[in-house]
Amino acid sequence: MTAQEARRRAAPTGKQTISFAELAVTTNFSFLRGGSHPEELAFTAAKLGLAGIAVADKNTLAGVVRGHVAAKEAGLRYAVGCRLAFRDACPRASDQPDPGGTPQILAWPTTRAAYGRLCRLLTLGNRRAEKGECHLDLADLLEWGEGLVLGVMPSNRSLDTTLAALSDAFPGSVRLMASFPHGAGDHRRLALLDRVARRFGVPLVATNDVLYHAPERRMLQDVLTCIREKKTLLTAGRLLAANAERHLKPPHEMARLFRDYPQAIAESVAVLDQVTFSLDELRYQYPDEPVGDAATPQAALERLTEEGARQRYPDGVPAKVRASLDHELKLIAELGFAPYFLTVHDIVRFARLKGILCQGRGSAANSAVCFVLGVTEVDPDRSDLLFERFISAERNEPPDIDVDFEHE
Repeated sequence: MTAQEARRRAAPTGKQTISFAELAVTTNFSFLRGGSHPEELAFTAAKLGLAGIAVADKNTLAGVVRGHVAAKEAGLRYAVGCRLAFRDACPRASDQPDPGGTPQILAWPTTRAAYGRLCRLLTLGNRRAEKGECHLDLADLLEWGEGLVLGVMPSNRSLDTTLAALSDAFPGSVRLMASFPHGAGDHRRLALLDRVARRFGVPLVATNDVLYHAPERRMLQDVLTCIREKKTLLTAGRLLAANAERHLKPPHEMARLFRDYPQAIAESVAVLDQVTFSLDELRYQYPDEPVGDAATPQAALERLTEEGARQRYPDGVPAKVRASLDHELKLIAELGFAPYFLTVHDIVRFARLKGILCQGRGSAANSAVCFVLGVTEVDPDRSDLLFERFISAERNEPPDIDVDFEHE
């Protein structure tokens, strides 16, 4: 089912008396693991009447943007998440955590600052590893986990150690996740997890640990598993899922599966209520630039612009160019883009000092400010520039200054 088809089929299915949020959603952005697009999952969750979902892909935030956009269109509550897998947990590429390692942990940022720390954590893991891998240790999470709600996915061993460490470091922010995989001993396993949760004083949260939006997508997920494990469907054996149950399920079905643990259903919505961070809070934020004696980046840019204009026009700045500079500087000040111009100017200045050939191009050539700063070479006195092609308040996005450098 395509995202468009999922959108068309995402009609309300009637009033739900049970509220449940699926917080462990894996998409196809978990490479060779998830069997559905974020859009399919969001629209299906809305159709099923879920209170909300959280996209949590393995060691990546790559799928959260598409999920966010689709959830907004579907009118579905949405939480940003990530499934953290640790290098001592999975020596092979299986979805199942290694019994002797750290369990996989779902992380949901509650604030913009916590989202930033989660990004720093993932950057740390990616820089340690070869491309396509992410090497994280539990100690990394303990350092960068402030502001995250953490859901521990149980494994056969190390669960007690992990819960103890996290509960001590982040009291009130840890949950124990519980699923119902329709295998032998499910009820006994749930009872054990409930006892463990009570012993450590952490809430139990119900999840279906979703890999695809609908059961018919299980066949594709099996193929992905075979590609990942370098097996065929005939030789993969127990590497394949035992059934097609890891799809989004309606609240009443999840409540039926967890009928002996209704608090685990309620806690899924409680976590969703706690995780209030939204990608809508993100804005471009430029680094601070040295401004010399100037009071602000804007003042520094205006000073450099005047110096550049005198160099470009030693006989006096033409009235046409002066009007363009005044108009551009005013808009740059309103939009707060001065630090970006200072960054580009500094890069170009360095290249000129070192004799490195460079040239600005593209829409930046419509800027008189870029010309007098030496970034571009299109003279605004000899051309009719369209500055709004470069910067426009209506577009609500930063400018794009392309500069080419000689490859040597």
